[in-house]
Amino acid sequence: MAGAIEVNGVAHLILRARRIEECIAFYDRLMPFLGLHPVQPRSPEFVYYVGGRTAVGIRAADTEDAEATHIEGGPGLDHLCFRTRSREDVDAVHAFAVELGAEIVRAPVEGPWAPGYYSCSFRDPEGIRLELNHVPGKGLLDGGATFLPDPDYPLSGGS
Repeated sequence: MAGAIEVNGVAHLILRARRIEECIAFYDRLMPFLGLHPVQPRSPEFVYYVGGRTAVGIRAADTEDAEATHIEGGPGLDHLCFRTRSREDVDAVHAFAVELGAEIVRAPVEGPWAPGYYSCSFRDPEGIRLELNHVPGKGLLDGGATFLPDPDYPLSGGS
């Protein structure tokens, strides 16, 4: 395709929160653990974390939408997945999520989506599922590897 480019990652993602104070307190602990640090300016309605070639912002929900709740599987964001450098990193994040008191969706486990896929997931105070994964080598870019969608894979497993 003429004029096609190759992006250099995801620059940022902004999450809206109705429990903004709870979410900022949660992300103020989680993001530095993941190597993302808050930058200035920040306010009680918005904080922006940068690191790992990406950024995540937490912003207060608009007043007229403040009562809406996140529904995984509904329109909009399903979940946010960060890639780690090792399986041990996934294990460390899981232990940290337990320490944070996060609702654990799935303890570290191998999944069917790519060869060697290893992940854990948990929810933030808004109910948004956060996943951390490790895929060794080239993952799905390795010759012959295929993505295996598995919509019935359980979103459970506890801590």
